[in-house]
Amino acid sequence: MNGSSKQKSSVLKKIPIADIKDNVVIMKDTSLRGVLMTNSLNFSLKSTEEQDAITYRYQDFLNSLDFPLQILIVTRKFDVSDYLVMLEKKRNEQDNELLKIQVSEYIDFIKGLTQLVNIMSTYFYLVVPFSPSEEAKKKAEGKGISGNITGLFSGFGKKDAQQKIQSYDELRTGLWQRMEYISSGLSAIGLKTVTLNNEELLELYYRMYNPDAKEKPKIETEQPIPNS
Repeated sequence: MNGSSKQKSSVLKKIPIADIKDNVVIMKDTSLRGVLMTNSLNFSLKSTEEQDAITYRYQDFLNSLDFPLQILIVTRKFDVSDYLVMLEKKRNEQDNELLKIQVSEYIDFIKGLTQLVNIMSTYFYLVVPFSPSEEAKKKAEGKGISGNITGLFSGFGKKDAQQKIQSYDELRTGLWQRMEYISSGLSAIGLKTVTLNNEELLELYYRMYNPDAKEKPKIETEQPIPNS
């Protein structure tokens, strides 16, 4: 194994993610994560009464939670490369020379603007966890490998396969219930939420670990996980 392969293997071991499927992040410790993307409010533009109402509703929402919730704010430099490629294509398709000149000038303006200032985009995420309960873990330990949710990440016989898939489905159902509860609670204060799909989850986590990467994000798992 060369130095590059060793370094890659070392990095993968430090990343706590085992797999991403069914719009769920499966962690190496067998817990699950779902991610909701939400918008922001122009709080300062609200009246005093509206601000108070939003604050109290948000406080009630937080007090109603009986599980941890991670609020993640990601700020990235806005990438205009795809937009510029699209403009170049539009310019080349134009038959009108005047329009070609105008598009060219606009392209130069965008390029100059991005060189002078960093155009930033801010994204808001809610990371929702779900883990096997302590009671379930104890039961699994008492029953051995056939009842252990960690079997999802290791080899198993056909006899145990259905039970393990059901265990994963139960965890995923519990996660969805939490995410629906959060979506409902935030909608009461005017926030909309969207559940990230597999591709969006992959890109989010990949960019977190590789902020300067330009290539298409990929993730590798150390052991196969059965399809449900």
